[in-house]
Amino acid sequence: MTDTKTPLLDINDLHVHFETNSDKDVHAVRGIHMHIEKGETVAVVGESGSGKSQVMMSAMGLLADNGWVEGSVKYNGAEILGLSKRKLNSYRGSKMTMIFQEPMTSLDPLYTIGRQICEPLRVHQKMDKKRAMARALELLELVGIPEPKKRLKSYPHEMSGGQRQRVMIAMALANDPDLLIADEPTTALDVTIQAQILQLLADLQKKLGMAILFITHDLNIVRRFADRVYVMKTGEVVEEGNTAEIFDNPSHDYTRMLLSAEPEGTKEAPDTGAPVLLEGKGVNVTFNITSGLFGSQTHTLRAVNNVDIRLHQGQTIGIVGESGSGKSTLGRALLRLTDISGEVLLDGVDMSEIAGDAMREQRKRLQLVFQDPFGSLSPRMMVGQIITEGLLVHHPELSAKERDLRAIEALEEVQLDPSMRNRYPHEFSGGQRQRIAIARAMVLKPRIVVLDEPTSALDRSVQKQIVDLLRDLQEKNNLSYLFISHDLTVVRAMSDYVMVMKQGVIVEEGLTEQIFDAPTELYTKQLMAAAFDLEPISA
Repeated sequence: MTDTKTPLLDINDLHVHFETNSDKDVHAVRGIHMHIEKGETVAVVGESGSGKSQVMMSAMGLLADNGWVEGSVKYNGAEILGLSKRKLNSYRGSKMTMIFQEPMTSLDPLYTIGRQICEPLRVHQKMDKKRAMARALELLELVGIPEPKKRLKSYPHEMSGGQRQRVMIAMALANDPDLLIADEPTTALDVTIQAQILQLLADLQKKLGMAILFITHDLNIVRRFADRVYVMKTGEVVEEGNTAEIFDNPSHDYTRMLLSAEPEGTKEAPDTGAPVLLEGKGVNVTFNITSGLFGSQTHTLRAVNNVDIRLHQGQTIGIVGESGSGKSTLGRALLRLTDISGEVLLDGVDMSEIAGDAMREQRKRLQLVFQDPFGSLSPRMMVGQIITEGLLVHHPELSAKERDLRAIEALEEVQLDPSMRNRYPHEFSGGQRQRIAIARAMVLKPRIVVLDEPTSALDRSVQKQIVDLLRDLQEKNNLSYLFISHDLTVVRAMSDYVMVMKQGVIVEEGLTEQIFDAPTELYTKQLMAAAFDLEPISA
């Protein structure tokens, strides 16, 4: 019989190393101690690269091939570090399970949801196909999937992000685990879906009595969800304690920095007489939806529905809404990167009447910065080449030396060392890559920049730096921004005007202060409650 005082998971003096191509190995985790009691919720927080995920990957025996571990990991008093894969599998998927940040990369696109949920049931409980499918249906009902019987036959791409994350939770719960490890499970989700997933986990925890280990860089979630907190920096635990104590009386400078890393301040609206640079009148974007082997059309989807928008010089319009609301499509429509009906006017001129060289001349005034800089920067080009690529198109008269000087100026403007221009994107952190993406846009001296979720993939401390950088660049160059995001904290700090989208329609718009402090539409109120409700989550 197990001693009730024995921690469910007990990690002692854990070190994680990775072999690299250089002479020096990476010491990613440095002698940390952690424990999780039965039924409690523990959060591990820290910036990217702090080692928080590697701790749990080590405990689960999921390290990359070039990694190795020293120390002790005990489950219910039994040492599991160093067990063979066969013995470790008796713990993984049954007693300890894990859900990851991006369910689309964790779910197999070739198999139905039902088949994927059945797999751990058939492996660990030796269920036959009929019993496993019946249990899979129960699990989908448990995690609140609508039409669960129908969804058993669905493929991952046929479900929304929130539904896919619920499927991952269902798979993790299949064998009634004692410990659920959740690695950034809500980072990629909208605020309303995020709130639903957190509430679901709290309800399931109360119902099933399991412990939850929550890995995240979002301190608002930690405040609402966790009993205890471990704060990690560069592979070490720098502070630990009860959640209220950590938030109210942090003792370490790094913890204080994390807590103060929220984007702050407000943006003043431009003068009422500021000229209108970009205007959309009755903008519509429609997509033909196809299915089947030969792509026969089944129906049309109106992604943007009769939207009017006016962007003044020096203004930042924040466009908010859940995934699928049409906000990114609207941004691309205003840049004329997709077919539309309606009018888009640039300095009063209908852009549909501009073509050829004249359109190319206008393109340099309109720039776009994407959500994922790693995906939008060519891995085969050095940073200097990436930044100056647009100059080859828009300023072919410049010499190679002149382009290089422009790259140096652009890197200095985004506060990066110009000597870095001879490196490749993979040699930079996420925040540095986003600065490079911004430099690529700024080198053409644009007047309007569309920022599509430019901070959502970044830690809060890095988000704050990017927000401050974008503000400085806007003030220095008198830029106008369209800021597209589902992160309402960042939108409030960046924007002087906000438009709320739902299913392609603007449901509410107004000055930032008005939208955030006194929203009138139910949908807007729901978004605000999901983003800023700091009450603890209770089952």
